[in-house]
Amino acid sequence: MSAVYPPSHTPGPEVDVHGGHHDHGAHDDHGAHDDHHHHQPTGWQRWLYATNHKDIGTLYLLFAFTMLMVGGVLALLIRAELFQPGLQIVNPELFNQLTTMHGLIMVFGAIMPAFVGFANWMIPLQIGASDMAFARMNNFSFWLMIPAAIMLVTSFFMPGGAPAAGWTLYAPLTLQMGPSMDTSIFAMHILGASSIMGSINIIVTILNMRAPGMTLMKMPMFVWTWLITAYLLIAVMPVLAGAITMTLTDRHFGTSFFNPAGGGDPVMYQHIFWFFGHPEVYIMILPAFGIISQIVPAFSRKKLFGYTSMVYAVAAIAILSFIVWAHHMFTTGMPVTGQLFFMYATMLISVPTAVKIFNWVATMWRGSMTFETPMLFAVGFIFVFTMGGFTGLILSMAPIDTQLQDTYYVVAHFHYVLVAGSLFSMFAGYYYWAPKWNGVMYSELRGKIHFWGSLVFFNITFFPMHFLGLAGMPRRYADYPMQFADFNMLASIGAFGFGLMQVYFFVFVVWPGMRGHGAPAPQKPWDGAEGLEWEVPSPAPFHTFENPPKLDATATRVIG
Repeated sequence: MSAVYPPSHTPGPEVDVHGGHHDHGAHDDHGAHDDHHHHQPTGWQRWLYATNHKDIGTLYLLFAFTMLMVGGVLALLIRAELFQPGLQIVNPELFNQLTTMHGLIMVFGAIMPAFVGFANWMIPLQIGASDMAFARMNNFSFWLMIPAAIMLVTSFFMPGGAPAAGWTLYAPLTLQMGPSMDTSIFAMHILGASSIMGSINIIVTILNMRAPGMTLMKMPMFVWTWLITAYLLIAVMPVLAGAITMTLTDRHFGTSFFNPAGGGDPVMYQHIFWFFGHPEVYIMILPAFGIISQIVPAFSRKKLFGYTSMVYAVAAIAILSFIVWAHHMFTTGMPVTGQLFFMYATMLISVPTAVKIFNWVATMWRGSMTFETPMLFAVGFIFVFTMGGFTGLILSMAPIDTQLQDTYYVVAHFHYVLVAGSLFSMFAGYYYWAPKWNGVMYSELRGKIHFWGSLVFFNITFFPMHFLGLAGMPRRYADYPMQFADFNMLASIGAFGFGLMQVYFFVFVVWPGMRGHGAPAPQKPWDGAEGLEWEVPSPAPFHTFENPPKLDATATRVIG
């Protein structure tokens, strides 16, 4: 919208699609024309006042990578402490602060903003829209994240240190924390507001600004997964806001929502939190499914197997995610009937997830496959995500979960789906789309070093944790008996290797790409790729699709 309208004109969505005024003429070619002005902003103004979806997507991705590094440093402090039995580096209190902030920063500061960055960059390109629907709100929803991130990171330097209640912020621990608990609650509120605004923007863009001829069932899978994810975010972020607001009033305003002394119930907090928290884990994986569903067909040189079933599977996952929350709470003393319900519902949600994995495998079956870096990460994703899915299925069974709850088995499980799931899919997406973003090809050798290093070190880090959990090592403990020493040492070595691979990725892959070093990328660098994003030059010009593209019958190519 912003890219094509002067400020006096506020179009309806119908006009929006059809391109609007062309009063900027020659500026288009220079790729630096700001939305409503006739001068070209450069330097800091281009980024501070950014309303172009590509610039905002870049900001989100850089922010997310920065937070990934911050959260990664916290993780390495945790692993350094656990390298040997006994207390080496940090005391137990600081250890719990590290585990808490590592979780919060990775979930709300790294994974979610990174997927929003992909959404900002790719959704308008994939549906033939000129920009996101609400360009200024897009800018605002990004810049809100900066003060929130600062509040989270600086909480370590407040009196009493950072919150040490675990990333789930369970009562009654949260009612006993120092002032940093309040700043963290405020930060979560701001991040939630940012997520809701971003989601509204994505939904309106997808529903109102598709190019003529692109029906919903012709949309790329990435767009579908984000449409459903955005609805999930709008549904559950207010639930989190409610839970942390009740925590805040318990702390300062004399309420007793979670304080048993005043008639409250700490288990109620868990119900509210996980009603947000379980759809949240699907918010962090559905866009990953979308990215993988773009890459696997491209490098198999085949259409995606079972497109319609994929769309319905994503919708089924989203709907079922609302009725499985209490599988996180099998040990809270819920009645057997409740345990059975949540056990069966959780096992049921693995069915649409399996549909997706079967469809990816069927897409590759007898395809003309090549293994460039995006495909390596996509296949690596399928492999490790499936392992994480199986451990999730094991944990869904109430009698087994009673034994494994709060052990390192659970830590292994969710890192297999979140690191190997979300993160590997983002790497796949970066290698797949970066030529379109930067206009240069990355080094295939460096990409493969990044892939194999990440895959090997990831498994060295998290695979031993399954055995630690089965042997009974609890989470969030700074010390452990000697019997767990070897696997912990192995995991710590792997963690440092994995961290170094991500630094390598930025220094040797991302940074040269941002500087424009590398062979010039063709308009369509992957011969099996389909979709509107490959119909624009590389790098993608500052303004794309000012006149909506005319699509062929498959809605993947521009006619004429």
